[in-house]
Amino acid sequence: MRGLPNLAAALALSACSAANEARPARIAPAPADVAAINAALDGVYGVISGPVGQARDFARMKTLFTPDARLTAIGPRGLSGGTVDDYIARSGPFLVSTGFTEKALVNRVEVYGDLAHAWSSYAGSFTNPDGKPGTVRGINSFQLVRQKDGRWLVQSIFWQAEGPGRPLPADMEAGK
Repeated sequence: MRGLPNLAAALALSACSAANEARPARIAPAPADVAAINAALDGVYGVISGPVGQARDFARMKTLFTPDARLTAIGPRGLSGGTVDDYIARSGPFLVSTGFTEKALVNRVEVYGDLAHAWSSYAGSFTNPDGKPGTVRGINSFQLVRQKDGRWLVQSIFWQAEGPGRPLPADMEAGK
């Protein structure tokens, strides 16, 4: 009887080792999932972008996110974020008044079941209050979830802009 627990543990460890050996290191996401996720990301970039004075389609923006989605920036003073409605209230006037436009440079997508993560480097442009052009680049970290109807919705975006000592990684530059 004393050896029975040890035998059971040895068998369990053996089964785990065999299972680990049989798994591939990484499974490439299905092309249809990558296309749908990239379309969701393009949708987000599209709704926040436009020339000075152009209203943004915030009703469409809300359809791209889950109802409890969060958007959070890492800035010089720490974290700043909230819900989609908080983002619209806080950033909407800036987007319209400065003609803010943002586009993806490189998207790196990973999928596990109904969960997806996309690293998306971005480049943005806007007009400063003095009329001079401004630019920003950085990384958006998108977390998405597949809905029962197959659509991918954004659950959260967490981002940080480039800064001194924090350039975009070479593989996240456009054209690389």
